[in-house]
Amino acid sequence: MQFDKINRYKSWLISVGIMLVITVWLISGQLGADDGEERDTTTQRTAVDNKSSVRVRTQSAEEVMRTITVNGKTAPARVVHLAAETDGRIEYIGAQRGARLEPGDIIIRLDERDRRARLAQAEATVRQREVEYEGRVKLESKSYVSEAQLQEGIAMLEAAKAELKRAQLDLGYMTIRAPFAGALQARSVEVGDFVKRGDPVAMVVDNRTIIVSANVSEFDARFVHVGDTAEATLATGEAVRGRIRYVAPVADEATRTFTVELEVDNADGSLRAGGTAELRIPAEAVFAHRISPSLLTLDDAGNIGVKIINTDGLVEFVVADIALSSNNGVWLAGLPETATIITVGQGYVANGSLADAIPESDVETAIAIKSDNERVD
Repeated sequence: MQFDKINRYKSWLISVGIMLVITVWLISGQLGADDGEERDTTTQRTAVDNKSSVRVRTQSAEEVMRTITVNGKTAPARVVHLAAETDGRIEYIGAQRGARLEPGDIIIRLDERDRRARLAQAEATVRQREVEYEGRVKLESKSYVSEAQLQEGIAMLEAAKAELKRAQLDLGYMTIRAPFAGALQARSVEVGDFVKRGDPVAMVVDNRTIIVSANVSEFDARFVHVGDTAEATLATGEAVRGRIRYVAPVADEATRTFTVELEVDNADGSLRAGGTAELRIPAEAVFAHRISPSLLTLDDAGNIGVKIINTDGLVEFVVADIALSSNNGVWLAGLPETATIITVGQGYVANGSLADAIPESDVETAIAIKSDNERVD
């Protein structure tokens, strides 16, 4: 009898059981959601509580002249390799290596041998041809000399004059002189050496003017013009000024850079050529922030930059575009016109993270109040 009643209400019992299970499942889910929301709230509160504190300084950009700074080398303005222009034996040395030279100073003189006699012979021949030509001119007026004979006299006179000129030049080639003011860099002959035409004998450099040459990038080349004033610091620490005398019209195929040459006056010869130098060329006026070099840091890619707090309150890494470097710090371009720069603690915050930014002025005020309290006590 009981089994019959159970079978009769079996479907009802199953339905009630299913409803109970669903009700329990819904209640448990709500409780879990509440617990999750509480955990999320707790996590956010913990994250806020765990924000790193950094010290910041808010400053405005100033207009400065961006400077192109490249490494280069110094060289003399001109280098000339002198060679013998005739044959002969060295009989006199007029300058030692390293000596300062003025235009026309004797460096080497060769033995004249019979060149004086050849010159005298050439001069006598010219006088003879002149007399012969004058005689033919007089005879030609009386029809005793034909036109062909007169022209022959002219040709012989000109040939004698050409021979005289060669004798004069050959005698002049006996003395090798400085072509310009400078210094004798090298001399490859000594007294008694025999040289032939074309043999190298000396090298003269124009060290009265020093050239600082360097290579600038494709981006910077457009800011450099012939006639611009620039500065250079030599390896010895000397600072010099000069004018740009040359900018390469075509880039180097290997480096894609343009050669630039700075001309520096060195009339007293105090500057040495052939050393390294740092060339600084004014480029353009930009707005930049002056900071201490100690504030520069590296990002994960190895780029040098500075960390700031952006308008969203997040830490932002800005790659350093150094517009100018001086004893008072470095000037960075590319930052916002008004930037909040992290001055202390930049190594403990990551790019894109939240940070508790404390202005430097607040810290200085707190320190001052503390110092006053200590003095009162």
